[in-house]
Amino acid sequence: MDRGLVGSGSRGRLRVDVQRHGASAVVKPAGELDYHTAELLRQPLEQCVADGLARLVVDCSELEFCDSTGLNVLLGARLKAEAAGGGVHLAAMLPVVARVFEITGAEAVFTVHDSLDAALIE
Repeated sequence: MDRGLVGSGSRGRLRVDVQRHGASAVVKPAGELDYHTAELLRQPLEQCVADGLARLVVDCSELEFCDSTGLNVLLGARLKAEAAGGGVHLAAMLPVVARVFEITGAEAVFTVHDSLDAALIE
């Protein structure tokens, strides 16, 4: 397993796509979100808020793993988005990822949706 630095072989373990959907940014991480890949998600989340898109919808449908570092990235994004008048909405979490949020109690501080469509209509 590659445990290199961000920018090395680790980059292939997490892909992040960002699309604008009205007043929201839809951020879609795919792969493993952990200590080695967290910066790959932190940067686009912070850039969205800096660009005035404070309503962040994180499409978790292809997020296969999330550890405490990944959770902290999302919590940090939530604070920045809320400070800018928005928030972070999590959509379509796979059970393995949802379990991390359940165990830590983090699901209570995010708006969680069953699907991306549900997150976008609110």
